[in-house]
Amino acid sequence: MAHVSYFYRHSLLYNPFLNALLNTPLEYIFGIGERRAALLAEEFGLRTVEDLLAHYPFRYIDRSVVQSIAMLREGPDPVQIRGKLGVVKQEGAGRTKRLRAVVSDGTGSAELVWFKGASYIAPQLISGAEYLFFGKVGSFKGRPSIAHPEFERIAPGAEIDGYMQPVYSATEKLSKLGLSSKGLEKVIAKLLAQARGQIRETLPRSLTETLKLPAKADAVYAIHQPGKEEDVKHARRRLKFEELFYVQLELLMKKELRTAQSRGFVFENVAEAFRSFYEHHLPFELTGAQKRVMKEIRRDLRSGYQMNRLLQGDVGSGKTVVAALSALIAIDNGFQVSIMAPTEILANQHFETFSAFFRGMPLKIDLLTGSVKAKRRREIDEAARSGALNVLIGTHALLEDRVVFQNLGLAIIDEQHRFGVAQRAKLWKKNTRPPHILVMTATPIPRTLAMTLYGDLDVSVIDELPPGRKPVQTSHVYDGSRIRIFGFMEDQIRRGRQVYVVYPLIEESATLDLKDLTDGYESITRRFPKPEYQVSILHGKMKPEDKDWEMNRFAKGKTQIMVATTVIEVGVNVPNASVMVIESAQRFGLSQLHQLRGRVGRGAERSYCILVSDKKLSNDARKRMKTMTETNDGFRIAEVDLELRGPGDLMGTRQSGILDLKIANLATDAKVLQYARNAAADILEEDPRLENPENLPVARRAAELFRNKPNWSRIS
Repeated sequence: MAHVSYFYRHSLLYNPFLNALLNTPLEYIFGIGERRAALLAEEFGLRTVEDLLAHYPFRYIDRSVVQSIAMLREGPDPVQIRGKLGVVKQEGAGRTKRLRAVVSDGTGSAELVWFKGASYIAPQLISGAEYLFFGKVGSFKGRPSIAHPEFERIAPGAEIDGYMQPVYSATEKLSKLGLSSKGLEKVIAKLLAQARGQIRETLPRSLTETLKLPAKADAVYAIHQPGKEEDVKHARRRLKFEELFYVQLELLMKKELRTAQSRGFVFENVAEAFRSFYEHHLPFELTGAQKRVMKEIRRDLRSGYQMNRLLQGDVGSGKTVVAALSALIAIDNGFQVSIMAPTEILANQHFETFSAFFRGMPLKIDLLTGSVKAKRRREIDEAARSGALNVLIGTHALLEDRVVFQNLGLAIIDEQHRFGVAQRAKLWKKNTRPPHILVMTATPIPRTLAMTLYGDLDVSVIDELPPGRKPVQTSHVYDGSRIRIFGFMEDQIRRGRQVYVVYPLIEESATLDLKDLTDGYESITRRFPKPEYQVSILHGKMKPEDKDWEMNRFAKGKTQIMVATTVIEVGVNVPNASVMVIESAQRFGLSQLHQLRGRVGRGAERSYCILVSDKKLSNDARKRMKTMTETNDGFRIAEVDLELRGPGDLMGTRQSGILDLKIANLATDAKVLQYARNAAADILEEDPRLENPENLPVARRAAELFRNKPNWSRIS
């Protein structure tokens, strides 16, 4: 693909005056005004007419359907009835004034009541006339009742001119200002009438014809004012495709821009350090997946372009040894390596692992965290600056300005989603030319989410566990089974194994009815008393040195049980631990449950995960428990997590706006996403600068969408 300096040149195509109405701020629209506009921006991020027209209905009500009164039942969904109006009477006075009426249709009668606007509504209701009433059904004195129904007088025997009524997301604040779903429907209908001719096509004709997609304007009108269900189906397909197409187009353009602009250090040599480790120190044979990933990384490192690669691998798949081999390639070429982890426990774990890997080799490795004393800190800083240090492992402390490398060539980031974008950006300034970046995660990312969040990165996946690793046997039990659980723990301890017991809280919560860690610790120490048993405790509020002491006791087998919070979720590696008990398991997300389970099953023995919950579970919680007991496949678990939680919650990106999708759903639209990515790639392959006349709609829309976005792909 050609050099893409056109990415920023697209801004020249953006002309706000070509779409005068669509670019109009909502405060200037009749029926909205300044106050409502401010609230629309606050609640939904809607600021212009174009934004409001992209506030699509989430469902529809078929107003051609009339239900008989005899069949009415209470429920959340509004219904439509038709009948003759009986007696209409006003009751009460002042604030208690209300309007009551009865409607009958031959099958039964229903009560109608209005608590507001009685004086305004009463003259419109004529006893004996025929009406359509529409609203939610309740109950009053044993018969159906509808409060504040919408109504329309009709001629006796007249056919109903029904329609698909759109239902929009609204909030209580907006509804109080007259912008309920119905209020939004009216405003949007008026804007659609004015916008004819201004909604321009955004996709090439060849693409819409090939995929049989309706025109953009037709799709927008159909989704807000459909004639039938089929109209909605075609409109949604078109709008989903377009939304995902431009997400992928932006990612592919940024990726090409980064590749073209970011010259990388060339690691040409695979020399003494790599060969010595591979031949004499590698503790096990690499899996086929690890070998494949190493080839991909090796190709990047000698390409002349900066590597920006995401390495995905399930818990225990062997990402760390891939990181070690990559580090040795950098060292063989005269460069230094930094490895950044989100917590001190994980940084310490990496330091111990790399020290064991490289024991007996002439390499200097050190550890830098916030708890390192000043004198020791100065020694580490000097070693990094002088080049005496080959590998520096640490936490956020690595990002501080005082940490200067002589020649940083490779930066490895573990569990990168725990670091902010601005934090990761500082790594780029640690050398005159940005170092190669290897991002690792043990949190399996669903394919659709990876294509959207990291579509501008190169992605490697270790999808094979080392030989000998047995899947963890997982069971779900209720609180009443605790005596049986303790018995099982005792049996495993007598076999020489160790046990984790994890709680979601440190201390008892006044608002959450959960087993807390301190109470649990006391219960366990009563059941497993000294001196026969030793119990460790670990949580995030402990001092770093106390955490290390407790963790080391457990790692060395001096304690049989580790009572902990989720601080052990990542990075704790004790192969002898064979049981993971998770208390109040319903309070954990699937990803977290999977990470916790990954702390066991790291040795050759059969391992177990016991999920303990109360019996009152939500449907989502039940599905999480069922998924955990049915599979150990992290990617399958991640797919279910995406369905349950949505992409914003799953990856912590809701506030960033990265996944601000209006209509597409990454959990259900995988095929549409793949079509969109392929289409974007094909267009850029044939027309890298988007200069062909047919691609003018794409270039113009890209300019509108991308003009104010920062290029974060360089620091992912």
